[in-house]
Amino acid sequence: QVHLVESGGGLVQAGGSLRLSCAASAGTFSAYGIGWFRQAPGYERQYVAAISWSGASPFYADAFKGRFTISRDNAKNAVYLQMNSLKPEDTAVYYCAATTKSGSYYFSVPQNYYYWGQGTQVTVSS
Repeated sequence: QVHLVESGGGLVQAGGSLRLSCAASAGTFSAYGIGWFRQAPGYERQYVAAISWSGASPFYADAFKGRFTISRDNAKNAVYLQMNSLKPEDTAVYYCAATTKSGSYYFSVPQNYYYWGQGTQVTVSS
């Protein structure tokens, strides 16, 4: 079992940047692929990005390519999401999640993830 905790959210102006962190406090973190999802009020949970257990293979939803970068440091049991050029429509609660599945398709489906963090709020003002 893996316990995930997100941090790094907050209020930022449009065009600004934030770096979210996902820290694991239990379990064999390096055995899991980690995904980032977000959910805005009234919307379904949306896939943002994912990274394989080794960190060698990052994946992104098309909407975030070029603006967001996912990375991981298994020595620190952490995965990061660097978000640049933020827009008001990026406002949402951002969640990280862990899965033993791998590959672009499997990473993009929330039902394939076994463990979820509590989320961190990102608010982008115009």
